[in-house]
Amino acid sequence: MARQPFAPAAPALPADDGAGTPPAPRRKNTQPIVSSAHLVSAQSAEMSEFEFGLVIAGNAFHRWIVHCMSGAGLRDLTPLDVLVLHHVTHRARDKRLSDICFIMNVEDTHLINYSLKKLQNLGVVASSKNGKEVTYACTEAGMAYVARYRELRESCLIDALHADDALNRDIGELARLLRVLSGLYDQAARSAASL
Repeated sequence: MARQPFAPAAPALPADDGAGTPPAPRRKNTQPIVSSAHLVSAQSAEMSEFEFGLVIAGNAFHRWIVHCMSGAGLRDLTPLDVLVLHHVTHRARDKRLSDICFIMNVEDTHLINYSLKKLQNLGVVASSKNGKEVTYACTEAGMAYVARYRELRESCLIDALHADDALNRDIGELARLLRVLSGLYDQAARSAASL
């Protein structure tokens, strides 16, 4: 017997809430824009749309930071390398490996450690030892690359954004929502790991 391809039904639109408030209208195309239709939930098709948006925005962001850092003069870095360099530079304070992993929400310390070694070999990060504790800081050469990255970011990204107060408020609200959702995903991951 041949298997039928899985074709989920279109998610139902939310019903009237009883208070006379009609549901928000969907776009003319009533199908959600998703990459995994088999995961769309009738309870929240929007979550699948958000996840697809997160995937493509995440990939676009990673591509952007690699190209921006390459334009600043540091080539052949991964997105994680660029993010680690920026975090080590953050507030000009020495950082421990565990601090970097915690702030960046990365469980695998080996990934961050590998980036730190790569950045040290490039001369943009230096390590120092205080007793048993190793800390990392940005070097002067690293600061120069980061400063050039900032200039490119301003001219290529920020200027193109044409942000006004309303858009900046929306971006701030989106950032807050992403932090909330990261906590939700972390909790869901713990729940899934306990099954």
